[in-house]
Amino acid sequence: MIGERQAAILSIIIDSYIKTGEPIGSKTLAALLPYRISSATIRNEMAYLSELGFLEQMHTSGGRIPSKASYRYYVNHLLNTEPLREHERNFITSNLSVNASDPERLLHDAAVLLADLTKCAAFCNTVKDELDSVQGVELIPAGNGKAMLVMLTVGGKIKSSVCRINCPVDHNFKSLFYYIVAEFFTGTPLTEVNLGLMQSTVPVLGEKAFDMLPVLTSLCALCREASESTLLLEGETNLLSHAELGNGVYRLLSFLADKSQLKKFIEEYAKHGQETALFIGDENYHYELKNTSTVLSKFSYNNSQTAVLGIIGSTRIDYSSILPRVEYIMKTVKEFLQKGGVTFE
Repeated sequence: MIGERQAAILSIIIDSYIKTGEPIGSKTLAALLPYRISSATIRNEMAYLSELGFLEQMHTSGGRIPSKASYRYYVNHLLNTEPLREHERNFITSNLSVNASDPERLLHDAAVLLADLTKCAAFCNTVKDELDSVQGVELIPAGNGKAMLVMLTVGGKIKSSVCRINCPVDHNFKSLFYYIVAEFFTGTPLTEVNLGLMQSTVPVLGEKAFDMLPVLTSLCALCREASESTLLLEGETNLLSHAELGNGVYRLLSFLADKSQLKKFIEEYAKHGQETALFIGDENYHYELKNTSTVLSKFSYNNSQTAVLGIIGSTRIDYSSILPRVEYIMKTVKEFLQKGGVTFE
């Protein structure tokens, strides 16, 4: 589509704009080129690149800046990425290994790391799974009339809560609880754990039903929590430093704060999108994202679970530095998820 010289000019303009945020003129460009070429020739080449839609001119007498379309050409054909150093890879792996056995915490840790290393907004989203079910539950006495419930789902989600209880959590109580869990809850889809299921335990519990009510109510609440999709955002305020977003940053922050449209976009991507995708400018589906670059990766794990990780920044992000870091984080998360999580005996 464009020649070698035009590609070199476009690459320098984009690299310069990413670093400085300032338009670049023909004289400055001539000094940055690795070979001698007249300013007049450069102006002609810039005019041609503008005709193709790759460059824009903010003022008649000013220099040129990249268009949204030029970033796509740059990423696909001109980008030279910076490989991660060994200590950077070790840092990422070490941070993600802390909660590697808990998929939800692992994904959240990855979002925190993405926001920190890219200086963009980052998100993680677990997609609702209608087939996920209870795998196991632990009941732990917590003293002072309290007990802790820890639930693990087949999909690898771990949920816990503390509830008040009106009787001792002794051997007999725990034995009865585990019997009820095995008979009524284990293997039951999370979406089917409800008041009706609780009521069906009453004939078995008899006079113990009142004592068991607090822990069963807490267990139902944990199932309800685990059955819902979750969207966590990190580093939204990083976007305030992306000057090229202008006043549109506040519209973007409102869009992220609402979560509903972003969640819809992510879940649609999880159903139909490729494993990893980069949307630049107008490639984004939502109006509020039209001035951003959005990277998404989706993961399948534990047979039926799906999650999406991603970042949102301006179109002027440092692609050469950010994309390799995002890629390595996504690769590490995928490896940990494929190894599987904890199990209850």
